Amino acid sequence: MASRTYHDPIHGAITLDRSDPVEALLVEIIDTPEFQRLRRIRQLGPASLTFHGAEGSRFTHSLGVMAVARRVFDRLVACYPDLAEHRPAVLCGALLHDLGHGPYSHTGEEVFRFHHEGWTRRLLAESTGLGPILERFDPHLRTCLDQVYRKTYPVPFVSQWVSSQLDCDRLDYLMRDSYLTGAAYGRLDLDRILTAIDYDPLAQDLVVHRRGLAAIEHYLVVRYFMHDQVYNHRKNLAAGWILQQIMVRASHNLTHLEVDPVVQAWLTQPIETLPLDTYLQGDDEVFNYHIHRWRFGPDPILVDLCRRYLDRDLLKAEEVTRLPPPERETLVAEVRDTLVSCGWDAQVYTGLRTHAIRGYTLYQGGIAVQTPAGRREISEVSPLVRTLSQAAGRAWVFYPRELVPQLTELFCAAGLWHEGALHPKASCDP
Repeated sequence: MASRTYHDPIHGAITLDRSDPVEALLVEIIDTPEFQRLRRIRQLGPASLTFHGAEGSRFTHSLGVMAVARRVFDRLVACYPDLAEHRPAVLCGALLHDLGHGPYSHTGEEVFRFHHEGWTRRLLAESTGLGPILERFDPHLRTCLDQVYRKTYPVPFVSQWVSSQLDCDRLDYLMRDSYLTGAAYGRLDLDRILTAIDYDPLAQDLVVHRRGLAAIEHYLVVRYFMHDQVYNHRKNLAAGWILQQIMVRASHNLTHLEVDPVVQAWLTQPIETLPLDTYLQGDDEVFNYHIHRWRFGPDPILVDLCRRYLDRDLLKAEEVTRLPPPERETLVAEVRDTLVSCGWDAQVYTGLRTHAIRGYTLYQGGIAVQTPAGRREISEVSPLVRTLSQAAGRAWVFYPRELVPQLTELFCAAGLWHEGALHPKASCDP
């Protein structure tokens, strides 16, 4: 076959032409076991417990990122032919950027305390399946990709287009995650954004046209809302909390549990020390199977945690952002005391989670805007972006919904009220 087509719900037909050497290489990469593994890792971790459509994989996202990267890069090559030699680094860098993700994606990184970027680079360096394919195409390609991910590539545009404040990764995941979760405020004007992106041949980096500023502002607002309302949704955080407690509890009871060598290694070793093959065997399906088995194990608390996760009987999440940090800690201590008095394990069933959300930072130099007066950093020309640069923190306390009656008075005294109340005053009246 001269071509291969992936029918994508976001970008339509993504066709790779095997008569093009770079696109033939992409097909070979996609067919490797290392890349196919991404089908077994959900893009949004356990978010489908909150947004039932959020079941897309890292595989579909990675294809979308490559499609966005190609669309812009091939347009720019027509204007700047010197860029053509960097096409393999751009398209492979986009396709492989998430290769190192582990089970449950970013939630899994929090649970197991590691970063997928390091594993992406390690896979490029050590993989016996992917490595030879890259070597045959170009002996220097693996080194170039490592430079892309380390942000040391000689042409800054290449690294920026793969990972920066405005890149092919963010554009795809915002559109894809908005579609899958049904979050209408996550929709982007992709055509306008992509036409605003340009290449500065002198600085060799990414710039945007002044006339496209509104589309870029909209993109940054969308990103802020998606982080605030989707990625950090209180139910997502509650699901992540339960998942973390499951893994911690299981790691302390391995001698009494059904566990295979892969999961045992993930639960007992620092993730960065795992053998490559053991790391690659860790995916959502392997861990979900164990959660199903542990639901019927000997540890009653682990049994309950697994049941809650599988049946979506999550903990309640009370937002306490309005309280100063010392008052939050006091409240958490009082919630723990209540749980203990009711016979619950307070370390497992309650806790405080905080998140700082910033719609824009100067990561990788920020976003440069080409104006009649020369290049300007976007926050210098956009009051909206300056506002988005301010961090907005939010905080939640988790607790079992079974204890809402016992905790109502406590939350009312703190000036809070739980979502089960018909009216805050009604729940706080003596």
